[in-house]
Amino acid sequence: MKTWIPDARNFAYLTWKQVDALPRANTLLVLPTAAIEQHGHHLPLATDTLINNLLLGKALALLPEVLPVYALPAVCYGKSNEHLGFPGTLSLSAQTFIAVVRDLGASIAAAGFRKLVLYNTHGGNTSLVDVLARDLRAEFGLRTFSLFGSPGADFEGVSTQERTYGFHAGEIETAYLLHATPELVHQEEYTTNYIARVDRHELLKPEGSAANFAWLTKDIAPSGVLGDPTAATEENGEKWSNDAAARIAEVLLAMYNFEPRYGA
Repeated sequence: MKTWIPDARNFAYLTWKQVDALPRANTLLVLPTAAIEQHGHHLPLATDTLINNLLLGKALALLPEVLPVYALPAVCYGKSNEHLGFPGTLSLSAQTFIAVVRDLGASIAAAGFRKLVLYNTHGGNTSLVDVLARDLRAEFGLRTFSLFGSPGADFEGVSTQERTYGFHAGEIETAYLLHATPELVHQEEYTTNYIARVDRHELLKPEGSAANFAWLTKDIAPSGVLGDPTAATEENGEKWSNDAAARIAEVLLAMYNFEPRYGA
């Protein structure tokens, strides 16, 4: 898998002696969680994992070299059952995903490390990551943080419709890969589907509201796309990924420096 993680920030490139020399109390370990799943006719199965690696790698490169912040190897399989029925989607059950991340947390805690970030770039994992962050804190005493996607990035120029409902293989994800891996983007294969419209009042929403309906991609998007990739550009992908990386770096620095209110 292509990587943008700086070698010096790649935990798996260390020897056990180098790991043993790390300061346990304040080393910040980042566990990426993503997916291998269909992304329409035009993007690769690894889209979520590639975007995670791209944004995290750029962010880590912005941190001061003296800070012990490392990326763990990604959990690239996620809870992707919304995309079952599309060839190539590889999904874990919620129970398996939770068990895998829980066991990794146990290993991290057993090695004496105290701070762990769960950095997620797949929507199907979001609720599970929230649960895991709390459970890892409760079970192992880890100071656990959750981080999602492109936190606070502006995405200048993206329409309100696309910003709200372009959440799978739409303009933003396509732009990211046009910048990072243009050889994997099949621009002649673009399709457009939206699960809802911002200009129509609907009592039930697909997600993010007080009353949601459960959905499977094959029910509402025959091509597998939830959004409109046609406006995506390489230039915006570079600009947006740099902006997102700067914000991620800022958040990671805050996590590194975080002290709980009551010293727990």
